[in-house]
Amino acid sequence: MYANMIGRDFILKKVAALILHTIFWVVVLFGYTYFFGYNTENINYVFSFSLFLMPVTIGTTYTVTDILIPKYLIKEKYLLFILYCVYTVIVSAFFIVISFFYGLIFLSSLKYEGMAPMTRSPFFLFIAVYFVVFIASALNLAQHNYKSTTANQELKNKVLEAQLKLKEQELNYLKMQIHPHFLFNTLNTLYGFALKKSEDTPEMILKLSNLLDYLLYQSDKPLVSLQEEINHIKDYVALEKMRFSDVLDISLHFEGVNNNIEVAPMLLIPFVENSFKHGQIVDQKLSIDIRLQCTENQLHFTIKNSVHHMISQSADNNGIGLSNIKKRLSLVYKEDYDLKISNNTHWHIVELTLKNLKTPTYEH
Repeated sequence: MYANMIGRDFILKKVAALILHTIFWVVVLFGYTYFFGYNTENINYVFSFSLFLMPVTIGTTYTVTDILIPKYLIKEKYLLFILYCVYTVIVSAFFIVISFFYGLIFLSSLKYEGMAPMTRSPFFLFIAVYFVVFIASALNLAQHNYKSTTANQELKNKVLEAQLKLKEQELNYLKMQIHPHFLFNTLNTLYGFALKKSEDTPEMILKLSNLLDYLLYQSDKPLVSLQEEINHIKDYVALEKMRFSDVLDISLHFEGVNNNIEVAPMLLIPFVENSFKHGQIVDQKLSIDIRLQCTENQLHFTIKNSVHHMISQSADNNGIGLSNIKKRLSLVYKEDYDLKISNNTHWHIVELTLKNLKTPTYEH
């Protein structure tokens, strides 16, 4: 059935091409009749002469459009193209001259005055024939250029589609790496509470279920609302508060959150995870400060955790999540982000700025 459809389409294209070519040559015939009929009323003579000139015109035209242009000009064989064009002109000129004598001998009975004025000089015959050849060649080149442009555009679209699929696959792979890391940390915390038979265990399970819901059903989306990501952070922090109890000193500041702003899911949580994982207890406190501020179409996220001034957390010690997040940032936001990781004597600091959030570079 598929083969029949292809065969039918091929036949339809051939029929359509034949009709178009027939219409073109009918127009040329009437154009010749009009051109050579200038300043004469002998329509029968003009039509017969035009009809006799048509095979010369058709043969010359198809020689140029079907042989010389595709085989030599398009393939950039310019010397051969010019050489065979000269041959074509010589042969066609010979038949044009025969057409002239046809009009003189058979149509006007060797009476030069009896010929139509526009057929008395081979010069006008050359102009008429080669003008048609030029027009047909120009149309042929325009058609070839259109096909080439269309083919190139289709190829570009296929390449872009393949690149997009690769990016999506890479993003999914990075997310898969983040998920086990996140679950490992959280389940360890829950395990500790269960061993102690803490009354906070049910609350902790509820928080974990919220996180898992976000993890399973929202993180597969290219983008989620910023508020969802913030709620995810709050649930995670709530879990860590239960685990660290009085040891944890954490502050959260979210300003100017716009409900229309979207970010990549699981984008900020690795920074939070690593603050707890690599943060150091100083003066019996693990201090963490999280700040998020939205201004126009930009997001500024800063998180810092306490470190010992003698044993500062290395800026290169970014953890599993952060190494992945750097790749995701480059894929999703390209150049529309700025990430800085630094240390001082008391703090390990991560600063992230996302730009052009209303027109993200990742399309979904």
